[in-house]
Amino acid sequence: MATIYRPARLDDLERADALVVRSANDLTERHGYGPTLRPSPPRFQTFSLQDDPSGLWVAENGGEMLGFAFSWVCGDLWFLAQLFVSPGHQGSGLGSELLKRALPQAHTAGAMNKALITFAFNTVSQGLYIRHGLYPRVPLYLCSASRELLHGQVEGECLRWGPLTASTSHLRELARIDVQALGLPRDKHHRFLIDDDGISGFILYAGDKCVGYAYVSSTGHIGPLAASQPDAMGAAFRTALTIASKGKSSTISALLPGVSEPALDLAIHHGMRITVPMVLMAARDFADWRLYLPRNPGFM
Repeated sequence: MATIYRPARLDDLERADALVVRSANDLTERHGYGPTLRPSPPRFQTFSLQDDPSGLWVAENGGEMLGFAFSWVCGDLWFLAQLFVSPGHQGSGLGSELLKRALPQAHTAGAMNKALITFAFNTVSQGLYIRHGLYPRVPLYLCSASRELLHGQVEGECLRWGPLTASTSHLRELARIDVQALGLPRDKHHRFLIDDDGISGFILYAGDKCVGYAYVSSTGHIGPLAASQPDAMGAAFRTALTIASKGKSSTISALLPGVSEPALDLAIHHGMRITVPMVLMAARDFADWRLYLPRNPGFM
């Protein structure tokens, strides 16, 4: 029976999440990193399907889901959030076919750049992306530590923080900071995060001036986090670590760009360990990665 490639439907998304978790953990375990993903409700996939369904695709054969591709567009950036093929079916061209079906979303939306985040050791996928004009640009490091290690131990001055809301004034500040850090506003994605009960958003101030924002999830993960200028990143990340260490999660984690020296210095100084190396790939350079910590490989 021939493999069918079709647009994803809402009732596909939980099965797709299970496929992504199974495929990603198979890859990371084979490379000695152990399992890295756990099943979770596909909230961002659902949000993106409702926003623009042209970026979500399924490969199936006889009713069995063999692969899943998920991309989104924001401003002039097309971002490949997920592209996974079920273990046992990799190397058969399914990933390439799914990518071919997701890419037209970028052309239709008029996106001027394309990007993604993948495992640094996933050389087969990197070859696929390079063949489509996306090149390694920025190393990224998933870092983590126990909350017990960090609680009460984060050293240095923090920024003043307050709860982030969907108010006009807050969204205006977020757009300003995102344009400085990423070169594009992400209003719809901020609204998604603010509406998620499992994530707390914070707006960060130096005196009376807004200099950044940070999100901390109930799982202890920090990100996205952005600063308006490089010299504010250290204080912004220190503030987020302080907030996260006061939570209930047993682990605190963050995805740190290799060019963000203040964030990396703080992470290592406070006992956080690099658990998984990743890499951002893009058709062309964009963003100032000294100013932005991604949330995860799917959200950026």
